Amino acid sequence: MASNKLKIFNDPIYGFITIPNSLIFDLIEHRFFQRLRRISQMGLSYLVYPGAHHTRFHHALGSMHLMQKAIQVLRFKGVEISSDEETGLLIAILLHDIGHGPFSHAMEHSIVNGISHEEISIHFMEELNAQFNGSLTLAIAIFKEDYPRKFMCQLISSQLDMDRADYLKRDSFYTGVAEGNINSERLITMLNVVDDNLVVEEKGIYSVEKFLVARRFMYWQVYLHKTGLVAEQLLTRILQRAKELVKQGESLECSNALNYFLSNEISESNFNEKTLHIFSELDDVDVLAAIKHWQNHKDFVLSNLCEMVLNRELLKIKLKNKPIRNKELEHHIEELVTTHSVTEFEAAYFVFKGEITNQAYQHKKEHIDILLKTGKIKDIVKASDHLNIKALSKPITKYYMCFPKIRM
Repeated sequence: MASNKLKIFNDPIYGFITIPNSLIFDLIEHRFFQRLRRISQMGLSYLVYPGAHHTRFHHALGSMHLMQKAIQVLRFKGVEISSDEETGLLIAILLHDIGHGPFSHAMEHSIVNGISHEEISIHFMEELNAQFNGSLTLAIAIFKEDYPRKFMCQLISSQLDMDRADYLKRDSFYTGVAEGNINSERLITMLNVVDDNLVVEEKGIYSVEKFLVARRFMYWQVYLHKTGLVAEQLLTRILQRAKELVKQGESLECSNALNYFLSNEISESNFNEKTLHIFSELDDVDVLAAIKHWQNHKDFVLSNLCEMVLNRELLKIKLKNKPIRNKELEHHIEELVTTHSVTEFEAAYFVFKGEITNQAYQHKKEHIDILLKTGKIKDIVKASDHLNIKALSKPITKYYMCFPKIRM
């Protein structure tokens, strides 16, 4: 291992990112963390935005960099943060996404059930804590929101945390969607702590407004883009179908790690140390390689779904403001059943409906508080004169239906 552990990364967004201590260097060097280089930050969004090939590794380092800035700003304003707390905050934000599976979100809805990436992140942190002689205990408490200093937990997870401050700016940069480009450094400069709560000083109010508007744009234009939505649905369905076939006794060509998750029912109750180590072997490469093999499989559903993703010949998608009636689906299902002699169950892999919700500001869940010059604290909705902010706190739901474009 290198003797000089205070290395520097060159980031396309922030410039140089420094590693503050040797413990964090060793965590970054660990194979659990290096795996994030092989997990794409935005799943299959590159099928819409060709530049969106950045990884969870990029994002984790960027979030840690912003946390360093936040600690610096708060200390300057007289908020006491010990060096142990500093390390805890940096580790918690560095490892906050370590539990993501291949293509980020598709795993959670297909081959792993009832366990979220956040819960898997905790499993990873606890395993690393055992390997690093308990030096992650404080970081885990902050991540799990068990630490008594609330503002520290808010820096990791809240409406205005370092995670969001990085991914909005980073995803905007790599997709080329300029509307999402927030000034995260200015936002951080305006942070303060009052009564153990994270607040934004009044002069930062326009930065918060821009942040919320940018978040709304990015959700509609990028994260919930209809083509990206179809691609992610197809990926989820590929894994579901593969799991189904394996259950029926089919043998599918894939890596040992992927085969383990296809062959076993994995949930929170049986996610043990063995499962964690196999999960740590799993990344985008396993899934893409499997899809390339499976496009030639004799199963009509699996091969067609794989070809669609590989060749970007995706399903057609219609977005509506009202729920979609089953009658609208039945016509497409019947057509598929007649044309290809498949069952209705199989046809449902290609014809389905769903809904998406976008709420840029969840004020009922948690506030973004503005510290006025008078010393009073107001929620951003009340403090802002921007008409849109109130509208941004309303959830907007859209309904979608997917079906084959042409006869397959």
